[in-house]
Amino acid sequence: MTGIQFTAQKRLGSWLAATIFVLTASGCGSSAQQAASVQAIESGPSEQISLPAPFATPSVRNASDVIGWPAGRMPTAPPGFQVNLFAEDLNNPRWIYVLPNADVLVAETIRERIGSSRSGNRIVLFRDRDKDGKPELREIFLSDLNMPFGMLLLGDWFYVANTDSLVRYPYQAGQTRIAAKPEKILDLPAGGHFTRHVVIDPDHLKLYVSVGSRTNVDEEGVDAEDPRRAAILELNPDGSQMRVFASGLRNPVGMDWEPETKTLWAVVNERDGLGDQLVPDYLTSVKEGSFYGWPYSYYGQNEDPRKKGQRPDLVSIAIKPDFALGSHVAPLGMTFYTGSTFPSRFHGGAFIGMHGSWNRSKFVGYKVAFVPFQNGKPSGPLEDFLTGYIANENESEVFGRPVGVTVWHDGSLLVADDAGNKVWRVSARIGDTR
Repeated sequence: MTGIQFTAQKRLGSWLAATIFVLTASGCGSSAQQAASVQAIESGPSEQISLPAPFATPSVRNASDVIGWPAGRMPTAPPGFQVNLFAEDLNNPRWIYVLPNADVLVAETIRERIGSSRSGNRIVLFRDRDKDGKPELREIFLSDLNMPFGMLLLGDWFYVANTDSLVRYPYQAGQTRIAAKPEKILDLPAGGHFTRHVVIDPDHLKLYVSVGSRTNVDEEGVDAEDPRRAAILELNPDGSQMRVFASGLRNPVGMDWEPETKTLWAVVNERDGLGDQLVPDYLTSVKEGSFYGWPYSYYGQNEDPRKKGQRPDLVSIAIKPDFALGSHVAPLGMTFYTGSTFPSRFHGGAFIGMHGSWNRSKFVGYKVAFVPFQNGKPSGPLEDFLTGYIANENESEVFGRPVGVTVWHDGSLLVADDAGNKVWRVSARIGDTR
């Protein structure tokens, strides 16, 4: 059996193994919990997904303990790839943006104040002058930000998506630090799911900003008060004509444009508290004016029992997403591969940074995954790409947690590890183009 045949057989086995049986715990209170067994398919195209009943398994709290990466230890890439340390000693690096001159910007996002000022909450610039994959220059590009995440260069303006606002700064090519004052172009609701991403459409006419919910399933009734929550917003580059482009997306974070159809896609973190296998986080194309269910229904028109009967009108129009990633994997980063140095089967596919579970009895996520695409749609099963983040599950220990994924100028993949305080670089080995 050739290496290629073995890899294909292994992927097929993983695809079939996605069909699993969940045995419920004895003695649980509700009738759903006392069902003998539930069959579920956890990841794949929507038409192949089957879901268990709510509360078929108990909802658990199983948070990870980050112990950091031992000296010399790195994540594991598939055969034909190599991993090297791009940057370290960062402070919660969450997102990566590559400038046209190949400079790499890393957003350090700190959620809580330390003392009287924010520690981190800045953007760090890295420059690789000799093009060897290891940056020689490291500078503070921007500071005094408020939980920055998304970044975007558009003409002579550099945009930053803070948790409470979208701002922009004048920018000149090649500069290593911005000292100018920001221009606020849009207020955003702060806190809750605090990451705000920003992308520009392929025609450079409209900006799209993702805003997560404040709550798990809005039992408090606070998210319903602000239509900008759990939504993707559309606006002009100057901040004018803002509108809700799509809604019912509990926490949309990573967004990118599918390179063939020029369609906006996003990864979405779904709700917790319904059991191990609910609700699948997902990857989906984002349709203008569509409602994706949150908080009243999930994965299409499956009504959430905690919101039963509240908005049947919205449940009836909820859109089923395109591709399930598995429940509680916490996808945050997403990028389509537009480089040329990876083997051809990766071209045009989606890399997804899965931050990892806390609401599941066994860890899931904690990896970078890959979904192949053909003709603008997912064309195969979810595949592991960068693994090795879990140190010892029996002790709930992990080395780090991946977030942002970005294609660099040389076709390598840069991965932000916010818990490990590092950026990893994954490159194809020379001569391996399978």
